[in-house]
Amino acid sequence: MRSLVVLIGALLASAAPAQEVGDAAAGETVFKKCMACHAVGEGARNKVGPVLNGIVGRQAGTFPEYRYSPAMVKAGEDGLIWTPEELAKYLLSPKESVPGNKMAFAGLKEQADIDNVIAYLATLPAPPQ
Repeated sequence: MRSLVVLIGALLASAAPAQEVGDAAAGETVFKKCMACHAVGEGARNKVGPVLNGIVGRQAGTFPEYRYSPAMVKAGEDGLIWTPEELAKYLLSPKESVPGNKMAFAGLKEQADIDNVIAYLATLPAPPQ
């Protein structure tokens, strides 16, 4: 009986809508720190860093026509997908998250900034292929 109760609880929890973390409007403001190297929005082009439209859910190291570091390409080949959780780790410390990547930015230190930037990035659809 106990296992049935646990199973029903797990099913109900998985059916509940995911709670969003972060404020996309605040994240757009925080993203200004990223704009020197990254572009977003309609007509965005690769800069020092790749375009970040559609980054949430994308395999690491795969945006077209961007020359990634071998470390980032390998991370993607090894299965790194930019989920909100993986983005949070990366934005906190890019060099620790993917050692050998070429991003020079040291990372965002405030969890609220990280959550907000991820919420903002999640609003940006992938460009048409």
